[in-house]
Amino acid sequence: MALKNMFGRKASGEITSPRTESQPSPEFFDEKNPGGSKDVEGSFAPRKGSRIDKAKVGSSLANIHPDNDSEHSVSVGKQLEMEADNAIKYRTCSWPKVFPAPSLAEFAMRHPEVRDVCDIGQMLFWNSRISWYFTAVMFVLNNTFIMGFHVLVGSEYLKTMSDGGGPCTIAFGVIWALLCFVSSLPRTFDTLSKLAAASAVFTFISVLLASIFAGIEDHPAGYNVAKYGEVQILVIPKAGTTFVMGMNAFLNISYTFIGQITLPSFIAEMKEPKDFPKALWSVTIAEILVFSICGSVTYAYTGTNYNVSPAFGALGNVVYEKVSFSFMIPTLIFLGVLYASVSARFVFFNVFSGTRHMGSHTVVGWASWAGILAILWLFAFIIAQVIPFFSDLLSLMSSLFDSFFGFIFWGTAYLRMRQADYGPGWITGRGIRSIAGFVLNVFLILVGFFFLGGGTYVSVQSIVNGYAAGSFGGAFTCASNALKAAPVPA
Repeated sequence: MALKNMFGRKASGEITSPRTESQPSPEFFDEKNPGGSKDVEGSFAPRKGSRIDKAKVGSSLANIHPDNDSEHSVSVGKQLEMEADNAIKYRTCSWPKVFPAPSLAEFAMRHPEVRDVCDIGQMLFWNSRISWYFTAVMFVLNNTFIMGFHVLVGSEYLKTMSDGGGPCTIAFGVIWALLCFVSSLPRTFDTLSKLAAASAVFTFISVLLASIFAGIEDHPAGYNVAKYGEVQILVIPKAGTTFVMGMNAFLNISYTFIGQITLPSFIAEMKEPKDFPKALWSVTIAEILVFSICGSVTYAYTGTNYNVSPAFGALGNVVYEKVSFSFMIPTLIFLGVLYASVSARFVFFNVFSGTRHMGSHTVVGWASWAGILAILWLFAFIIAQVIPFFSDLLSLMSSLFDSFFGFIFWGTAYLRMRQADYGPGWITGRGIRSIAGFVLNVFLILVGFFFLGGGTYVSVQSIVNGYAAGSFGGAFTCASNALKAAPVPA
């Protein structure tokens, strides 16, 4: 099989010279000439699509290999064969069910044995187990924070629907966490894909309605010219905007477009990983258009001084607010469930790899799966109660985790793949194209470190400022967190 020949060969632990062995690109693979094509002088051309390294025997990557001493990567076809008789099959997704990053897509297709971003972290940083454990900690923390974020927004939704009354805010958080726990019990992404499709449709309707409602109502929520002035629309930040305020807003926007951490887990369940670029381009284009246009329209009618997060709270008409917010229910459930499932799979696979509990319906398997999910949702609930503020929680997640999984990892992946493809002199070997790619990806890595350093400082300082100003209640409080306008002086 072509994929087996392309990905299944032994890879040395070192990055080899492109002239010692040829490796063709996936698009032009020839089974009759698996070594690559020769030029007129008989020398091999640079091998696009080369692996950067191999998984060390005994590592998490090696656990899925049936023959560690003879083959260090298992093709997609082989993996499908290995689970053909399983009651629970994992490689079941097709391209419309997966989401977006060019370097990530290229890397994952070169190394089909990777199961998650932790495996990639180990491979990127020279098979270091320290890298694997560090990535694993960041991976689970990132996902648990996002789960907590959805518990927080879910409780805000329930409180908003009850007009700030009803049970204690903590009780609403418990209700939402339990709802998400039950929804996360399916063990494969194929099962979740139906909810994913509904989530995408309802999200589009929700943001579209919010934009329309913002345009047709007379004034945004909290409108008071004497106190806050007219709606103020700015192209550049107004005078007096601090670094903390500006960077906090930027981190909120960045979070919307950076979601690569779970993508290797999706690709690992695709029957045809080569279809991933279709999902990459279609979803990214749709995402940019929808969120940019709807966000701009909403801002145009609510302005800097009346806009809040989430933006539904800026709608002056309560019915408009509740209707548009309600269409987000599938997304509020699905995204939390998605990250819970990815984290639970990561733990489950590493505990039960190679056992019958992976692919069969066993009491131990299902009890363990449910127990892992219960622990994750418990921690998510605690995070939602300890950091009960929408905007600052977004910024904190963006700075701590998107710095690595949105910039540093994929800049490094690009550099290592180009080095594997073209060997010594790869930085200048293709002229301006090589140099430009090198400079751009080094810049991305530096941006990631800026997110990590400056972004984390800003997020923490904003939380401190918010507590000092009494902008939100304390941890584990029954105080209402229903959406309401929070205008600022113009």
